[in-house]
Amino acid sequence: MKKLTSRAVSALVNVFLVAVVIAVGAVCFFPAAETASGVKDRVIYRGNSENGVSLMFNVYWGTEEVYRILDILDGYEAKATFFLGGSWADDNGDCVKEIAARGQEIGSHGYFHREHDKLNLEGNYSEIKTSVDFLSLISGQKIALFAPPSGAYNENTVTAAERLGLKTVMWTKDTIDWRDKDAELCFRRATKDVKGGDLILMHPMAHTAEALPEILEYYRANGLRPVTVGENIA
Repeated sequence: MKKLTSRAVSALVNVFLVAVVIAVGAVCFFPAAETASGVKDRVIYRGNSENGVSLMFNVYWGTEEVYRILDILDGYEAKATFFLGGSWADDNGDCVKEIAARGQEIGSHGYFHREHDKLNLEGNYSEIKTSVDFLSLISGQKIALFAPPSGAYNENTVTAAERLGLKTVMWTKDTIDWRDKDAELCFRRATKDVKGGDLILMHPMAHTAEALPEILEYYRANGLRPVTVGENIA
């Protein structure tokens, strides 16, 4: 049998190493893809109601507009869900209590507006738990929902929320009102092709509050009820 040269041996070793890298990469990649898909299946993007639509207000600012929005919702006997940032709530305890007193639903929006997709399990758990503990204490409500800031989440985020007894909520329609400060645009995005089960993302902005009465009028005229996320996903 012909003896292999050192160069041939080196070439064979390199081929073997490349094959190993490819095999390991395949093993690592495909389970990750399956896991990502599985995580998305554990996140809520729309509700189950036939005629209920949920307005979701993510709050880290805009205290005056929150009060204005509450008054408008009361005027239409409408319900909504306010996902509150813990650091904002800590500075606006009276407003948090008012949201609860008006019969509106409160959910967690984290505490410091972290990028949850970049946090490990412990980091996600701590960030969410701190907000939930504070919000439940000051509002008197049981916090059952979590909306990740910027819609950023990973498997650790969803797992941490589940361990705290929370459902992770995203949205069906995004008004992008934080960027496009236009009441008419906000109205169109909140109403175009809207149907029962939709979750509509908003923020406490002046132009959002300006558009809100028209949005609620549209829902009423089209047989849709503004309900909390909790009711919508039940």
